[in-house]
Amino acid sequence: MSKEKKNYSNRPASTFNKYRAFFQILVCKFFYMIRLKLVYRLKVEGLENVPEDNEYIVCPNHLSTLDPPMIAGIMPRRVSFMAKKELFDIRFLRWWIDWLGAFAVNRESLGPSTIKTVLNIKKSEWVFGIFPQGTRGEPGIISHVSKGFAGLAKITKCAVLPVGIVGTNEVKRLPFTGQIIVKIGKPIPYSDDTDSVVAKWTEAIQELTGFKYVEAEEKIS
Repeated sequence: MSKEKKNYSNRPASTFNKYRAFFQILVCKFFYMIRLKLVYRLKVEGLENVPEDNEYIVCPNHLSTLDPPMIAGIMPRRVSFMAKKELFDIRFLRWWIDWLGAFAVNRESLGPSTIKTVLNIKKSEWVFGIFPQGTRGEPGIISHVSKGFAGLAKITKCAVLPVGIVGTNEVKRLPFTGQIIVKIGKPIPYSDDTDSVVAKWTEAIQELTGFKYVEAEEKIS
């Protein structure tokens, strides 16, 4: 009889436990932070804007695969990010991102399992993290902003914490050859008006990064 496949999209609150918290601290706050500070001269501003509770969703712009572990290393609480479900089909990567606290999601449709998992994260000591752009964007531009993050904020009655990232798209290896700046804005209060939350996040990210918002339909030259 074949072993039932583990569900990496519908995760109970017990998933976000002290063991995964320790693993995320070890990997993100130590190993990644050493690289980020030594090579990229990481500069973080606005940590005083992070709420003390976990009644918020971490919402950064997205430039690089460095972004999730970097944000997890910066934030005071452990952060659980969505990861596209295809990544969980790769054996070692599945183990790695699972232990870092990520959960699987179908990016084409945020189903009931996603909502359940986000609600379960709120029941734990962790916070939920999502990239409103859905995928990596071009430096200097904010586009393809989905309303999904605002919908999840509405369902969970959470504020949205805008986080601006600049510089992770530049691959550097030699010490002090890069520069990453992360600016954390003031939380956008919980609101039933998702359009307003999306607009406020977009405005905040532009201010934090200096990037320009471009409609998805516009041709980017």
